[in-house]
Amino acid sequence: MKKGILATKVGMTQIFQEDGTLIPVTVLQAEPCVVTQIKTEENDGYKAVQVGFVDKKDKIINRDKAGKKEVIHRHGVNKALKGHFDKAGVTSKRFLREFKFDNTEEYALGNEIKADIFAAGDKVDASAISKGKGFQGAIKRHGQHRGPMAHGSKFHRHQGSNGACSSPSRVFKGKGMPGHMGCVKVTVQNLEVVRVDADKNLILVKGSVPGPRKGLVTLREAVKAEA
Repeated sequence: MKKGILATKVGMTQIFQEDGTLIPVTVLQAEPCVVTQIKTEENDGYKAVQVGFVDKKDKIINRDKAGKKEVIHRHGVNKALKGHFDKAGVTSKRFLREFKFDNTEEYALGNEIKADIFAAGDKVDASAISKGKGFQGAIKRHGQHRGPMAHGSKFHRHQGSNGACSSPSRVFKGKGMPGHMGCVKVTVQNLEVVRVDADKNLILVKGSVPGPRKGLVTLREAVKAEA
């Protein structure tokens, strides 16, 4: 893999090609990612490039004359991470991700990775945390069918039978049951890059991309690119 970038999901829209074909696209805001660390086989056992995305304030701790501690930017970057960013010579970042590039020797600390790393026609894999749906029943969560809706029926939107009572006398693992839905990592493969706006760092990807608006999306060069 030689290409990868972090972006935030703006939303979906549609564009028209020159022949009038309508294409639904997802707009991704790929602000410049900064290289914060280069991992080598000698030091780390593998080759990878660590990048940071979205600036974040540092945690500042002040003490008054009475010795009481006052914390400013409570959710800022702690001292350990601040030292990590200072060593790389970059500002503090909110997100850190690694890309196992084949050409790590071409990168240096502080280098910026922008949207123009991709071009129209490239195939990418998009990974993000899906939308959380909360606690859902078996019909919405697993697509199971409902029962009769007549008044005499005692089975409408409940889950079906869990199995026989005497044998095996238990519920098998993996049984589709009600529970928490969504908020898991989802990867959609072989999405096509339709357009890249290098000036505004926008990447338009054909189709839908998992995750909510303003959510973090990881774009990588497709590992199963279709011919």
